[in-house]
Amino acid sequence: MDRFLSIEAFVRVAQTQSFAETARQTGLSKSVISTRVQQLEDFVGAPLFHRTTRSVRLTDLGEVIYKDCAGLVGRASEIIDKMRELGGAPRGLLRVHALPGFVIGHFAQTIRAFQESHPEIQLDIVVDDAVVDPARDGYECTLQIFDPSSDELVAKRLFPVRRVFCASPEYLRAHGEPAHPSDLERHRLGLYSRYPTRDRWTFRAAEEEVTLDLAPALKSNSVHLLADYALEHAGIVCLPTTVASAPIMRGALRPILPRWRLSSFWLSAVFPTNNRSTVRLRHFLDALSSSFGGEPPWDIPLIERGYILPEERPPAGGLSGFPER
Repeated sequence: MDRFLSIEAFVRVAQTQSFAETARQTGLSKSVISTRVQQLEDFVGAPLFHRTTRSVRLTDLGEVIYKDCAGLVGRASEIIDKMRELGGAPRGLLRVHALPGFVIGHFAQTIRAFQESHPEIQLDIVVDDAVVDPARDGYECTLQIFDPSSDELVAKRLFPVRRVFCASPEYLRAHGEPAHPSDLERHRLGLYSRYPTRDRWTFRAAEEEVTLDLAPALKSNSVHLLADYALEHAGIVCLPTTVASAPIMRGALRPILPRWRLSSFWLSAVFPTNNRSTVRLRHFLDALSSSFGGEPPWDIPLIERGYILPEERPPAGGLSGFPER
């Protein structure tokens, strides 16, 4: 029995809650993972998991030893990474999950610069709007606007995600331009479906605050589809400025209600606590901070034109939780 391999298998199964998923992530067979966990259970003399055909969950003993085992595995990975770095360039696979609204149109330049600096690190970047647990789903980190799903995850804030209501000039000529947030209720709307606030929207201007439950004609988890919808003169949409900035600056879309503030979110890198010191992840987070620290480049021209307000930016933060919505 290799005790470390058995402990590592135990930690992975505890995180994924699945022997099959652990096997997929590690590239080993399910029987190898099961054997290693069974050997550890035989060694300690008690089961570590309750197993059924539908679920795998920790026993009381498994709960007690999990954090220490996860810390051991994380520390071992950190030591190996440091040994590799001292022996040459950091290397290995870095798996990242990211939101399409961020990576499409903004991320390729950062990836290129990162790979030029760290050619031995391979990137596997999965792009979709799902909310994932990086520990359970096998990612070193996920780039998201949602709160970490457990206390075992850490969030490093990268930049604020501002939003703006906008429409094509053609649509506004045909249907009129809203002068007050309540006017939105008389328009065809396209809204993103996965904001934590769902269909409830709060607008703030000077001494007035308005909260509305908006009923969209189009709801989608794709902000790029919503942008295309607006560019087809189909309605008013709310877009993150990561997507809206370019068409607004070239005049294809026009921001509306510019004196009214919407709440902002943070795009954060979320990762397991025991991964926070790994060399590959640290270099990757440094690259993100270098590229997107300070005022996001897509927001600067919007601020200069008065389309969004600089004070909309939420308070700065480091490794922490998320701001109030």
